[in-house]
Amino acid sequence: MFENLSEKLQRVFKNLRGEGKLTEANIQDALREIRLALLEADVNFKVVKQLIEGIKEKSLGQEVVTAFSPTEQVVQIVRDELIRVLGSHESKLRFSNEPPSVFLLTGLQGSGKTTSTGKLALWLSRNGHRPLMVSVDVYRPAARRQLSVIAQSIKLPIFEGKAEGAPESNSPLELATGARREALQTGRDVVLVDTAGRLHIDDELMKELEELRGALNPIEILYVADAMTGQDAVRSADEFHKRLGITGVILTKMDGDARGGAALSIRHVTGQPLKFVGVGEKAEALEPFYPDRIASRILGMGDVLSLIEKVEQTIDHKKALELQERILDNDFTLQDFRDQLRQLRKLGPLESLLGMLPQVGPFQALKGAQVDPKELSHIEAIINSMTFKERLNHQIINGNRRRRIARGSGTTVQEVNQLLKQYAEVRRMMKSFSGGGMKKKLRMMMR
Repeated sequence: MFENLSEKLQRVFKNLRGEGKLTEANIQDALREIRLALLEADVNFKVVKQLIEGIKEKSLGQEVVTAFSPTEQVVQIVRDELIRVLGSHESKLRFSNEPPSVFLLTGLQGSGKTTSTGKLALWLSRNGHRPLMVSVDVYRPAARRQLSVIAQSIKLPIFEGKAEGAPESNSPLELATGARREALQTGRDVVLVDTAGRLHIDDELMKELEELRGALNPIEILYVADAMTGQDAVRSADEFHKRLGITGVILTKMDGDARGGAALSIRHVTGQPLKFVGVGEKAEALEPFYPDRIASRILGMGDVLSLIEKVEQTIDHKKALELQERILDNDFTLQDFRDQLRQLRKLGPLESLLGMLPQVGPFQALKGAQVDPKELSHIEAIINSMTFKERLNHQIINGNRRRRIARGSGTTVQEVNQLLKQYAEVRRMMKSFSGGGMKKKLRMMMR
């Protein structure tokens, strides 16, 4: 979502590369371009003013390091100022001393509140907690059903408000207190309350939320904002904070076509930190918000740390070690090739992974690269149409076998030939790792 802003800032830095030193004249030109780039990215004008003043003061002040080139100086200063606006460090969730901790998820209708409740529950469960979800949106049965479906898909419990022999409760307060009571009885340490939303802020909604806050004493009141709505999301978050005292924000649809202004504005306007960002539709697509990493991505430096963490969380380490051994023994088969494609697809859209790489040096050519998921599906279908023996020994795949594989996978013989050619190239590349001294060195590193 920061692509346009990143590209404009890269142009500003490129223009400074020909300068021998920073002067008031060239820094004014750069500041004018940076201001325009930020405003076009829908950043709040007060935030833009603060950023520009901070960059100007440091660029022309005593903090300039003479060992750096003008471009390096400005990039470092802009990064520092972005981090200052976004927050100096990751803002972690708080938990009550006496469980269960109650998290109230609030926001306008359509902001992604219900899906964020499920995503947060999954994130908590993977980080040592035992969450219980409850929907108190008694006005929209579909919203409650949606959370129930999400709970089933991620295999985590939900409190539906039904007791044996008793009718289902239709009071938000009764549902929420019932869920907290259920959590106490079943040893659940976090209760996630998915509150009702409205199309706009109204007194009825706020009174209901204030009643829930008074009865539940939540440790976290999280406002769920849709990044696609830009400054409207920022204004709504500010209103909710004035009435409820929110403790943090979850910004959804960060993988969409939004210009990024909400992410850069929301902390400054509300005074409350961004805690999580939604980066896709899958239940796993929720990430803690790291201000320094986001600043680096905006400036084209990439976010390699997040990429590494995503790989570590997704990849099967036992299979990875087994694959390393087979590569070193020059025994990489088509079955291994297919398994690696499956692991890669688990990481999410490849475009988002490429976006985490630095947009400089050898990675610059990957900028904006489009990867068609259908191509990966075709490759997997072709390999699945092979027999077990064919996957283990590609050399036995003759003309007749290629025609059979093409028919079975719904592809053409040309596509089968292309896959086998790609596999042969990958295998040749891996063979270079299995020779002599290199093999010994890699085995030592694996120990």
